[in-house]
Amino acid sequence: MSVLVVSGTSTDVGKTVVTAALAATLRAAGRSVAVCKPAQTGEAPGAPADLAEIVRLSGVTETVELARYPEPLAPDTAARRAGMPMVTLAQVVSAVRELDAHHDVTLVEGAGGLLVRLGADGFTVRDVAAALDAPVLVVAAPGLGTLNHCALTAEALATARVKCTGFVVGSWPQRPDLAARCNLHDLPAVTGSAVVGRVPEGVAGPDAAGFAAAAPTWFDPEWLESVMIRR
Repeated sequence: MSVLVVSGTSTDVGKTVVTAALAATLRAAGRSVAVCKPAQTGEAPGAPADLAEIVRLSGVTETVELARYPEPLAPDTAARRAGMPMVTLAQVVSAVRELDAHHDVTLVEGAGGLLVRLGADGFTVRDVAAALDAPVLVVAAPGLGTLNHCALTAEALATARVKCTGFVVGSWPQRPDLAARCNLHDLPAVTGSAVVGRVPEGVAGPDAAGFAAAAPTWFDPEWLESVMIRR
């Protein structure tokens, strides 16, 4: 079985769409896939959120959301302001391991960037990956500034001895500017990890079947093989 944590350099870089694309790709390859979202913020109870979008786009139906808070803030801040219980690292690890026991690949989508506090005692996405001994796929923006954000994220992973399995550009523009084009070449040099995918901007539209059909073309084939190997 295999666990992969999907984090990002910041919020709104495309983590949910990348997670959906990866889930669709793995399903197309015949793997059973589950997705865990430890904490969802900015959505009312019962409203469609990130996991619902992943289900819609990928067809994956086995999902777990451990906590939801109404305000669009870091999960620990949102929980504190709402007076609601914070999720714990132990709860997240237990839920992911349960999914992992019954699926070929379990994807864990974080919230915001790598060091955003998810819950009790200030644990982060990095702590989740370390506790699960799981690699992290980092989703990045395409343009100016992303080299610094990616280098900082890679350094934070290396400091904790958590493997960075690669970077994916979460919303690759139809007409990439100079910075975006240069970033594809410079990212491996500044982070020590390869760019393993580019998800085009605007693909998460109403055509879910088209999304799922195209998703495998957005990732490096050799990297995908490494994800599908059971650990």
